[in-house]
Amino acid sequence: MSSYKELLAQREKLEQQIEEAKEREFTAVVEDIKQKMADYGVTLADLGINAGRGAKLGKVRARAGVAPKYRDPNSGSTWSGRGKPPKWIAGQNRDQFLIQK
Repeated sequence: MSSYKELLAQREKLEQQIEEAKEREFTAVVEDIKQKMADYGVTLADLGINAGRGAKLGKVRARAGVAPKYRDPNSGSTWSGRGKPPKWIAGQNRDQFLIQK
């Protein structure tokens, strides 16, 4: 029967072997994926990947704009009523700024 220290040494050796195998196989896997993407014309967009800065996996949904609900009579600026209120409406009765439909 192996001692605790022998088993720990075996585990460390196995973990090192696992990491080395992963590093060896990684390049081959990446090359295989690239080749299949080229063969079938698959793009990052097809995979739901936005290649830009801060890319995330999954489909990207465009956000629909929210119609303005309030208008500043002086400047004509509008506000949807969402988020932090602009200075021209902050602390005032919002009813007077409502956009009539």
